[in-house]
Amino acid sequence: MNTKVVVALLAFFLACATLTEALPMARMGSELRCQCISTHSRFIPPRNIQDVKLTQSGPHCTNVEVIATLKDGREVCLEPTANWVKVIIKAILDKAQGNV
Repeated sequence: MNTKVVVALLAFFLACATLTEALPMARMGSELRCQCISTHSRFIPPRNIQDVKLTQSGPHCTNVEVIATLKDGREVCLEPTANWVKVIIKAILDKAQGNV
């Protein structure tokens, strides 16, 4: 009987340790994956774009992601290698650095 108690306590502590280690990953939720499944490379007129979010590659996703919020509320993942998208990214970075 004493051995069963020790085994049960050991299993309980092992389960607690496993769950505690997994908590930081669970709190991050959707941040640990790419947000863009596919990308859009056709030109979108700047007057239709309300905001652009640039996410660098990292442990959450190996791709650079450029997400444009259009004035009608839709979000579109842009192809970062498209020439017109590169121009937008450069303008954003220049503005952030105060070069504009």
